[in-house]
Amino acid sequence: MGEKPRETSHRIVPMIAYEDAAVAIDWLGRAFGFRERGQRYTESDGRVSHAELEFEDAPIFVATPTRDYQSPRHHRETCAASKKWSAVPWVVDGIQVEVEDVDAHFARAKAAGAVILSEPRDNPAGRLYRAEDPEGHRWMFIRPH
Repeated sequence: MGEKPRETSHRIVPMIAYEDAAVAIDWLGRAFGFRERGQRYTESDGRVSHAELEFEDAPIFVATPTRDYQSPRHHRETCAASKKWSAVPWVVDGIQVEVEDVDAHFARAKAAGAVILSEPRDNPAGRLYRAEDPEGHRWMFIRPH
């Protein structure tokens, strides 16, 4: 399988499943500025079973856990309840990422085809925007006050 993944000092590390983790890794880099780090584990069928990405030293793990996995976008295409609760622009079961320049990050994500749930705006927590990746995972990018 390769070398052991790099240890991390973070106490909480998000783990996100994708129907096609290899495609997601490339897109997350282009759109959101994540960089791949460490070893990528690929199964004999080409499925990425573990990969590590980072954003300014903060890690996130991604994988395609099984061929039966359905992304949030795919699931809501066939599930009325999921479609209904996903109709709001809020980050539901998502990831919040702090960024230095919300507007520049927004422009990058939009240019890469992110589904924009809300444009950059100021609120009591800071300046933020919300977006969805191609598989329907929701992200909030924020510059706290």
